[in-house]
Amino acid sequence: MNITLGPNHPDLATAHNNIGVVYDSMGEYSKAISAYDRSLEIMKIALPPNHPDLVTAYDNIGVLYENMGKYSEALTAYERSLEIMKIALPPAHPQFAVMGEKIEIVKKKL
Repeated sequence: MNITLGPNHPDLATAHNNIGVVYDSMGEYSKAISAYDRSLEIMKIALPPNHPDLVTAYDNIGVLYENMGKYSEALTAYERSLEIMKIALPPAHPQFAVMGEKIEIVKKKL
């Protein structure tokens, strides 16, 4: 895929993100974070800094850290996702309620 799309193509970021989701669901957390980190690295190069895909990337990283019991890291990822949402999405977008709930749940676990 690197050869066809180039090393920093947004579709490659999506593929790495999806691989991270699979590894996370399998409990392969170190492989998941590696895939998510590569996805995020590509997105930061290929996309504007407040692109909605970054919302998903940080959300997935937050879910991973929450699954690992690393609640402080999860909170940081969720809060970064929320910051981007405030710029990238309309104020009434339903994702705000979902992210707000995730943040509150993680705060209670700290």
